Amino acid sequence: MTAYILRRLSLLVPVLLIVGVLVFSLIHLTPGDPAAIIAGEDATTEQIADMRERLGLNDPIHIQFFRWFGGVVRLDLGDSIFLRQPVTEALLDRVQPTGLLTLYSLTLAILIAVPAGVIAAVRRNSWVDRALMVVSISGAAIPNFFFGILLILLFAVILRWLPSGGYVDIGEDPIRHAKSMALPALALGFSTAGLLARMVRSTMLDVLREDYIRTAFAKGLSQKTVVLLHALRNAAIPAMTVLGVSLANLLGGSVVVETVFNLPGMGRLVVESVARRDFPVIQGTVMVIAMIQVLVMLLVDVLYVYVDPRVRYGAD
Repeated sequence: MTAYILRRLSLLVPVLLIVGVLVFSLIHLTPGDPAAIIAGEDATTEQIADMRERLGLNDPIHIQFFRWFGGVVRLDLGDSIFLRQPVTEALLDRVQPTGLLTLYSLTLAILIAVPAGVIAAVRRNSWVDRALMVVSISGAAIPNFFFGILLILLFAVILRWLPSGGYVDIGEDPIRHAKSMALPALALGFSTAGLLARMVRSTMLDVLREDYIRTAFAKGLSQKTVVLLHALRNAAIPAMTVLGVSLANLLGGSVVVETVFNLPGMGRLVVESVARRDFPVIQGTVMVIAMIQVLVMLLVDVLYVYVDPRVRYGAD
């Protein structure tokens, strides 16, 4: 197992190199000059050229890339052009809203999807099954931002139960914090819940056809015991992969959701940085998300060894 983990970690640098090349190339191909934005609308051509020189934007593109990626390998994401602070500090200042939003969304998705998938599998081909699958497909099809707008219209404008946006620190007021995060978490977690519910239903149907499930029923065990203690445990194993992939989707979806709900997280920081052509912040945020995705998938693979007895043999 240790050798496997080390091999997977050794792939982190090539993966980040590929991601870095793509992100760096796309950002520098987009129109807009950060030096001109910093210098202001009334800046002369000489002032803009001087600003480009100070920012290192006159260097050849490959030199700029290797200078930046060399810092990434040393865990130095560079300095923000507009915030006048290291990118790492800027991300740490925004990590709490994004981290909590991702945690709440993932928890909400699990609480919705697992019961829905189990009920749909047990009541397969019934109206309950069809209704739950229609809802799950709708969750996967509706864009996060559009569903968020609908939630704001219903719960904030019409019913006035929850705020339409803003963020309250959990240490300041837990109740107001929960209210401020309820709609964003639901908007972001609904699509993940739809995908996960379909996966749980599919794997549950496969497990319920196994011989050991029929044997459990033949021994006189109740349906609740067989479904929850025997079938669900094995059906949940493939869903772990979906959860790992969903984490990256939640981090990516937070870019739009945080903007819709005015949350001061990493996603909103990226949107603001794109508008200001703050290249280091955009590149650094994407690299952090890519690194988190690789580490999460490694964690999922490791958990497979300890959860699925079929892969335990030869794990070392």
